[in-house]
Amino acid sequence: MRSRFRKVGVYHHPTQSAARDFSEKISKKLKSIASDVWISSAWDPVTATKDLEGTELLICVGGDGTVLRASRAVIPYPIQILGVDMGRLAFLTELTPETFDDKFSDLVAGKYQVEERAMLEVQFRGFKDKDVPRTVHVLNDVILGRTALGRPVYIKLKVYEDLVGIIRSDALIVSTATGSTGYSLSAGGPVLDPRSQCIVVSPVAPHLAAARPLVLPPDAVVELSSEFDSPLVASVDGQGQFAVERDDVIVVRRSAHVARMIRFGNKPFFVHMGRKLAWLGEHPVSNEKENFHDNSLIDYQE
Repeated sequence: MRSRFRKVGVYHHPTQSAARDFSEKISKKLKSIASDVWISSAWDPVTATKDLEGTELLICVGGDGTVLRASRAVIPYPIQILGVDMGRLAFLTELTPETFDDKFSDLVAGKYQVEERAMLEVQFRGFKDKDVPRTVHVLNDVILGRTALGRPVYIKLKVYEDLVGIIRSDALIVSTATGSTGYSLSAGGPVLDPRSQCIVVSPVAPHLAAARPLVLPPDAVVELSSEFDSPLVASVDGQGQFAVERDDVIVVRRSAHVARMIRFGNKPFFVHMGRKLAWLGEHPVSNEKENFHDNSLIDYQE
């Protein structure tokens, strides 16, 4: 079988034996069609990045959290990403272990589509903590919120440097179209077609009924900061927590990078989403073999 790939990587979830075993299985299969195949935990900062240069395909075995890590790790390389779902209620994965063999020949022959997903560039300005990254790129969202239960925070929201308002809430979420089915949806935000380039701003538990989600154009620049001295915390793609002080500013815009997701066939997104969320009264489409809680609609555990 002639392959269009020369170098292929496999990411797996580090704590799930089924994900590790399946990664080993498919890496052996991939060696029959690719001259260079490497495998790593998606959470290992060394092995997960050292072989990315020259890699053309990265297969992610786990859940949405594994795919999210891959989307950030591959920057700036134009690597195609294929997610294999070992969990439940995953929106970013395309195949299951059962369907991987069925689609393997199509994958090798290039009989698939590459869907480019918009990402966000997040800049942390004024932060004194040297451990806080100055710029990161995320596929889902950035969240700024409270650190203590029962106490709302006041978040200053600017768009295009213009003050939109001081939002009294538990948190504010700035998400991509891809992230609109994550925490933003749980907070009452709109669902966008994942091919959309728009940016969504969703308040979490706003303390004034007037606060509503916003859908901003692709060129929007969003600024978030604390209005008062109350402590805040920020996270990106549900990972890491950075303390935010009053003079710190988080600037969010559409990234110059995109995530290249492999898709087979032409599955209508909203039909697929409706089944995932059991809008038709069906049980959610999921793989119940492993009790994963990757970055799904429900939570951000990985």
